[in-house]
Amino acid sequence: MTAQFDMFADDAPTVIRRSRSDGRATPVMTEDDMVRHLQETGRYRILMKLQPRPVVQLPDSAFPLRGVIIDTETTGLSSRKDEIIEIGAVAFSFDATGTIGAVTDVYGGLRQPSRPIPADITRLTGITEAMVAGQVIDFDRLEALVTPADLIIAHNAGFDRPFCEALSPIFADKAWACSVSEVDWHARGFEGTKLGYLIGQAGYFHDGHRAVDDCFALLEVLDSNGQDQAGSAFAELYAASQRSRVRIFAENSPFDLKDHLKGRGYRWSDGSDGRPKAWWTEVADADLKDELCWLRSEIYRYEASPPMKRLTAFDRFKG
Repeated sequence: MTAQFDMFADDAPTVIRRSRSDGRATPVMTEDDMVRHLQETGRYRILMKLQPRPVVQLPDSAFPLRGVIIDTETTGLSSRKDEIIEIGAVAFSFDATGTIGAVTDVYGGLRQPSRPIPADITRLTGITEAMVAGQVIDFDRLEALVTPADLIIAHNAGFDRPFCEALSPIFADKAWACSVSEVDWHARGFEGTKLGYLIGQAGYFHDGHRAVDDCFALLEVLDSNGQDQAGSAFAELYAASQRSRVRIFAENSPFDLKDHLKGRGYRWSDGSDGRPKAWWTEVADADLKDELCWLRSEIYRYEASPPMKRLTAFDRFKG
């Protein structure tokens, strides 16, 4: 007696069939049964291919807010000299508690840059010169999708926002949130923050490094609840976006204490972007007093008053 599992059947449910002595096949397991059986052995981990959510033409009025997930593929890391070669955007509805409703619009577009795409970018993204030749972004479509947004989300908004604002002014006056820095993924049972890892640990796989695919992948991860979590990752992200933060510049800090600042998470600004030339960090309002105490006792060793700037989602993550 032989057994066969048709992993590529288009008709659901997929079954395992065993040949009987009379030559006829008898269904034994559905695909769901097989997945459950493998998982129950404790020796297998099953990943399901992520399917993009359908676009709903008439959103439920119970979800009056609009979010847009943005992803970009670029020719390099600098928004001042590199360019977007692909942008993806997935719009969705949500409510004031951060509960996601439905996908309301999708846009993806390629763009021919002014200079050739570096070979390492093509290897990473799969985007070739032939694919972008003559391609331009449909700004009317993109503006129609972005304009109603109450919040724009990017997985590393500090990277995507400057590129998007260099591309079009429609992004400049929007509230932005970062799904890397404003979600405590560790508390949700994840051991990393890269999108490929998050989607894999959530039980999916997808075609990564293409903009719209990555947007849909991030939507699924944000709509999931972590271990011992009362709400979704998006609910946590939305709540974080409503809170202001304070950027502190440790101006005139002693050079020999730069490793102390670095170890505490401070980053260096060379002053070329209009910020003070100094090590800087961002803290929540509730942590401001403790951070100033640390600076005064461990770095300055006097009652210094370093420059500070209060930030909201409308001006965070700008270049």
